[in-house]
Amino acid sequence: MNNRRSFLKKSALGATALTTTSSFGFNILKKTVVEDQIIGHGDFKYKVVKDWAKMSVAHNPILNCHEMQMDSKGRLIMLGDHTDNNILVFDKSGKLLDYWGTRYPGGHGLTLHDEGGEDMLYIVDCGWFVDRTGKWSKQAGSVSKTTVDGRLLFNLPDPHTIGVYTQEQEYLPTETAIGPNGDIYVADGYGSDFILQFSHKGEFIRKWGGHDNSDKNYNLHNAHGVAVDYRDKQNPVLIITSRSDKSFKFFTLDGKFIKTLELPGAYVCRPVLDDNNIYAGVCWSENKQGKRFSDSGFVTIMDGNNKVVSNPGGDAPEYKNGKLQQMYQSEKAVFNHGHDVFVDEDKNLYVCQWNANRTAPVKLERV
Repeated sequence: MNNRRSFLKKSALGATALTTTSSFGFNILKKTVVEDQIIGHGDFKYKVVKDWAKMSVAHNPILNCHEMQMDSKGRLIMLGDHTDNNILVFDKSGKLLDYWGTRYPGGHGLTLHDEGGEDMLYIVDCGWFVDRTGKWSKQAGSVSKTTVDGRLLFNLPDPHTIGVYTQEQEYLPTETAIGPNGDIYVADGYGSDFILQFSHKGEFIRKWGGHDNSDKNYNLHNAHGVAVDYRDKQNPVLIITSRSDKSFKFFTLDGKFIKTLELPGAYVCRPVLDDNNIYAGVCWSENKQGKRFSDSGFVTIMDGNNKVVSNPGGDAPEYKNGKLQQMYQSEKAVFNHGHDVFVDEDKNLYVCQWNANRTAPVKLERV
């Protein structure tokens, strides 16, 4: 792996030197030399491969690429919200192997969990969908457990039907995570911003979060993502997105607040854990005047101490007196709206995007 990274670094430097040797010849060279675009910072740098997915969107249409997981066979499973094919299945070269799913017009959250040696999917329909006139509409969201080929096993109960929500509280879930004992955690990120905990059988256990807690640490605003953090193997905890607050919040598995990790300027989606690092798609960022704007996403990466070490597609992270400064998209934009990141065994990244002109995932090859 180290030899491969050294080779790619040298190749990228060589390509960059060739294309910038003389400015008067740039237009000619641009037609004959492909310049590798390298993004990221420190030890987390990547070559951008925008044409990774080998597929026809005419045959397999895409609205939004929301999330991606890898099954035990090494297949990359992507969830989107086009009901011709909610699920697209790729190999690591980008070849489309399979596709299925017509029942999730708001396909949004995807979790894969090994249950007794069998891969299971937890699919979240957030309720927001594009109707037949092309307009965004909403209906009640849902969480489904399926096999990797789409056989439905059960749906979690709607919280209205079991007395957990009042009639006025919306349920528009965005994400799930599976705890060490099989408990299912649901983030109601587009609805009422609660985290709902169910047993592995779908029995309701508890909820927390929302907006009106006396202890403001428990308030969540756009609770877009949830993940189990196993970095301390003796003490796994939950990391929950509070996207409008530009932060991750850490809780115990039974919902007790631990701490907040602030990420200034970054409207992050779900936390993705790999080794000691946290990765996240940034859906939006802000300009220098502090205004959020469209097509301003990137990826952010934190180390084992929860310090931001790289922002592929964004400016380099900066700390002053130990405090993270405002983060921005890089001047030369790579992403529209980063929605999810998957990390493979070679530490390459696959970035799914929302509202990105119906494009397939982008691969970032680690260098």
